[in-house]
Amino acid sequence: MAGPDFDQEIKQLQATMRTIEQVLDLDKMRGEIAELGEQVAAPDLWDDQDNATRVTGRLSALQGEVDRFTELNGRVDDLEVMVELAQEENDAESLAESGAELGRVKKAVEALEVRTLLSGEYDDREAIVTIRSGAGGVDAADFAEMLMRMYTRWAEQHKYPVEVYDVSYAEEAGIKSAEFAIHAPYAYGTLSVEVGTHRLVRISPFDNQGRRQTSFAAVEVVPVLEQTDEIEVDENDIRTDVFRSGGPGGQSVNTTDSAVRLTHIPTGIVVSCQNEKSQLQNKASAMVVLKAKLLALKKAEEAALKKDLKGDVAASWGDQMRNYVLNPYQIVKDLRTTYETGNPQAVFDGDIDAFLEAGIRWRRGAAGQN
Repeated sequence: MAGPDFDQEIKQLQATMRTIEQVLDLDKMRGEIAELGEQVAAPDLWDDQDNATRVTGRLSALQGEVDRFTELNGRVDDLEVMVELAQEENDAESLAESGAELGRVKKAVEALEVRTLLSGEYDDREAIVTIRSGAGGVDAADFAEMLMRMYTRWAEQHKYPVEVYDVSYAEEAGIKSAEFAIHAPYAYGTLSVEVGTHRLVRISPFDNQGRRQTSFAAVEVVPVLEQTDEIEVDENDIRTDVFRSGGPGGQSVNTTDSAVRLTHIPTGIVVSCQNEKSQLQNKASAMVVLKAKLLALKKAEEAALKKDLKGDVAASWGDQMRNYVLNPYQIVKDLRTTYETGNPQAVFDGDIDAFLEAGIRWRRGAAGQN
């Protein structure tokens, strides 16, 4: 690559990084980090464990975002120095190495730039993800568990804390449903493009005749509420049931009735939580999820668009948004963006950033046409 091309590419990268810094408002992030740091240093922080967990999780996630930008910005600066030295010495090998690094940096900057497209009202919030098995019997339950692992692995790779509220295990294998939070800035805006029905085609490991099976699972994503959000819930509208937490195969994981199920009678929304040891803590966590879902429903109704914040999906034929095909060939393809990959195993291991980026760009393009 010729020198002038390097110069132009690097100037463009530097301009993009300046735009990203402004849009993400890193100064505001750093200010919040300083405030959270003071809270973490308080000697009585862990007197309230739930609050301490939220504070430390938020601090870790924000610091990770700032570090990500700082590291990438440093790579752009280092690339500029690397190119200058290579050009001065007319070192072909170093120029080739610079070209390879330029490609890697461009890809990383493009991925970070996607974050600037998240400008919706709740896009900067943390996310609550719900996965439900659909048509397909035991294969669908197994698929739902595969999707849960996919999202939690994605979060782990980005060092985002995951808090599991509830898992309802299926009798033979897999899960009927799961509800968990991903505590990271912009988790909602990023993962909201995953809302919809996911379809798996494979040779069923549960069929003794080795037949191909198609199964479905539904993914819903809602934003975590903040204290400033206006959503009131009348206690008289809620039915509270307590039950014993259960594990895989119906085995009890708790000897007391500490798990809590809340039913919002006017809407029929049901949420459960069994991750905490005390009934009081589980009820508080379940209320967080319930309020988030009620807010999502309220906003969707206001916009007269049922899928604006929370996908109302049937998890069956006709409304799938992504196909995962393991037989007779291997491919994962998003039906909205047409992005695809021939490595399903990597996807199920949490490598979904490219799908998320394509979905965010697609959504922005679709919004611009409306």
